[in-house]
Amino acid sequence: MITATRRLLATATPDLAAHAAVHGPLPRPRPDDLLAAVDAAGLRGRGGGGFPTGRKLRAVAAGRRPVVVANGCEGDPASAKDKALLATAPHLVLDGVELAAHAVGAREAILCAHDGTALRQAVAARALSIAVSVVDVPRRYVASEETSLVNFLNTGDARPLVKLVRPAERGVRGRPTLVDNVETLAQLALLARTGPEAFRRDETRLSTVLGAAAHGGVFEVPAAATVGDLLRMAGADPEGPVLAGGLGGEWLVRAGHLRVADVPGVSAFRVLGGCGVRETAHVLGYLAGESARQCGPCAFGLPAIAADLAALAAGGAPAEVVARLRRRLGVIPGRGACAHPDGAVRLAASALRVFSDDIAAHAHGRCLA
Repeated sequence: MITATRRLLATATPDLAAHAAVHGPLPRPRPDDLLAAVDAAGLRGRGGGGFPTGRKLRAVAAGRRPVVVANGCEGDPASAKDKALLATAPHLVLDGVELAAHAVGAREAILCAHDGTALRQAVAARALSIAVSVVDVPRRYVASEETSLVNFLNTGDARPLVKLVRPAERGVRGRPTLVDNVETLAQLALLARTGPEAFRRDETRLSTVLGAAAHGGVFEVPAAATVGDLLRMAGADPEGPVLAGGLGGEWLVRAGHLRVADVPGVSAFRVLGGCGVRETAHVLGYLAGESARQCGPCAFGLPAIAADLAALAAGGAPAEVVARLRRRLGVIPGRGACAHPDGAVRLAASALRVFSDDIAAHAHGRCLA
């Protein structure tokens, strides 16, 4: 059985001396060598999208006067990994920020978090090779989306940009902008120290387990860990229903054999402890309330499907409610300004699939939980 490990969370305290004792000095490879190492290691983003980090770095490096943005905002309440990382290892994140800036030729970095206290203390404790500022971002679900961050830094409005111009092309103050999750940057700092071969061999990821788990929280697990390994560490049923990939993920059952690294979305798992229909209705109500209300699929579509799920959860809903819900789920995806409505649809569709018996019972005023 695979057990938890500690690389990213190897320091017991966030101070610089503890960081230096564990990780040693930060190497300064040539930018081309660093980019080649990132490619060889296969490092991908840890914010939920899983985009190849090397490709993102190269896209930004091709522009003039780039900016690095470290995304430490966790708008998804199902995830707590970035908060744990910033509280324990802010200097590993800053190492990654410096390396990313070195790789793309940036002289400025912005660190974004819902509470930047730990980051400000870490920045003040060390001499950095680039100008670094820390910005507090509103605690909203969509505020951590990369175009939301860029929009907030430019205008003060933490809502996604409707335009299809990516931050790598035109971001903060119109300059090419690298937006990377703080765990991705911390992984970059480890990769620069170990080299790609050792990094791949010893690679870990941070995962959150909440809900019906005896020992829920944030776990650092090897890349080969399965969902079953992770849930057993948290004291949860490894084969029971679990919402995987954050609140915009999907319900899975008997998923213990899947690798944690292969589950799409943010590495967060919410173990079901009651009625799946009611839990889904509760989450969809929250997601509908977190809409930026700037496009129809989100402003109108999400409240509609949330109302359908609420009716099913309440019991005694007519059969046409399920048929109507299925129709609505078919017209929302791919039409929003960001992926928020797509995630809500994915969650609802998975509930119809996994909890079909429960939904049928609710239609007759009964609950199987």
